[in-house]
Amino acid sequence: MKEQTSDYNSSTSHHVLQSPLELSCGVTLKNRIAKSAMSDSLGNGEGDPTEAQIRLYERWAEGGTAVSIIGEVQGDPRFPEKPGNLVFGAISNQSALKRLVSRGMIESTHLWPQLGHAGALSHQPVSQPKGPSAIDVPGLKCTGMTVEEVQELPSMYVSAATFAKTAGFSGIHVHAGHGFLLSQFLSPLFNRRTDRYGGSVEARCQIILRIIEEVRRAVGSSYPIGIKINSTDRLEGGLTESCALEVVRMIGQSSIDIIDISGGTYFPGAKSSSDGVSKSGPYYLNFAKRAKEVTKVPLMLTGGFQKREQAVDALLSGYVGMISLARGMALNPQLPKLWFGEEGDDLEFPQFAASPQGGITAWYTMRLTALGEDSEHEFSLDPQEALHVYEKRDAQRCIKWRNKFSHLVSQYH
Repeated sequence: MKEQTSDYNSSTSHHVLQSPLELSCGVTLKNRIAKSAMSDSLGNGEGDPTEAQIRLYERWAEGGTAVSIIGEVQGDPRFPEKPGNLVFGAISNQSALKRLVSRGMIESTHLWPQLGHAGALSHQPVSQPKGPSAIDVPGLKCTGMTVEEVQELPSMYVSAATFAKTAGFSGIHVHAGHGFLLSQFLSPLFNRRTDRYGGSVEARCQIILRIIEEVRRAVGSSYPIGIKINSTDRLEGGLTESCALEVVRMIGQSSIDIIDISGGTYFPGAKSSSDGVSKSGPYYLNFAKRAKEVTKVPLMLTGGFQKREQAVDALLSGYVGMISLARGMALNPQLPKLWFGEEGDDLEFPQFAASPQGGITAWYTMRLTALGEDSEHEFSLDPQEALHVYEKRDAQRCIKWRNKFSHLVSQYH
């Protein structure tokens, strides 16, 4: 594993962004910029890619990113985050996935699906949510998983990971952040189990370590496995930074290749990871500094990078191995190549005078649709309009999702 950066003088320090990163599995990422996992919501409602989604990942590859991570890919259609998610399995459209892989991996770009299970946050119109423990609070209700259901989780991740490898994806990314199922296991606020999977942070992390172990055994030693975890839930009673550091230490002793640091959850009333915790720079850089003391695994940092100088400084600090960009890549899919240039102009992020709850996220999601349709120059929605279009499209896709997968949900309950 080679993560050491060279010394650069002030006039050429931006070249650190183009230095390769060799992972412990032996795979080399061509530079230090990743397209962060985002729920692009561009699946067709039946778990398959659309032409717009394929084109979107092709554009990010053309833009110079080392690895694009496809957010919210489901190994089990009973527990999706949204009806625009991809689903991996026997029912998948192999032809569409082949096009996604071939076009999303041009120019030596890696393409990793983020394998997840939404747990308590499973989209209720098409799911009957289950989490580590039963929850019944305003805006959120789920039943608790049995021991047998917990023990079945590794096989689901193994099936999805082996499917990804067979389909041609160059690695996988396990989602254990942002309040989805594996993040729920880590959080003492949502994991109140009294068996081997609850209690201490070591016990709450056990299912994740088991998943990594079994996935590694299935995909082999030379296939990249990354993971996203929270540095904090940003919720009273949730995962704290001290516990998150212990999670980093334990995961760092596994065969994981890169640890993606983020934070926040999508639980009702909680601050999401995209609600900035700092107006002066990357959100979780201080945590990354502490995390680097407990692991040698390269750290990917997601959140708050708006200027090239911030990304360069984070890499030169030695704490961060990869910079992961989300909303910036929605504004300009050519951002990596822009930052590799001598000028390296920074983006100007839009400012919204007022927005309904969820409106800004919907705006960026619909912006991704425009990129996939090569129509971003005509994109003129405000957050209110974007939310309306986004929710209408979700409702239409829920019908298709139920038609295809409802028999699985009914058999399960």
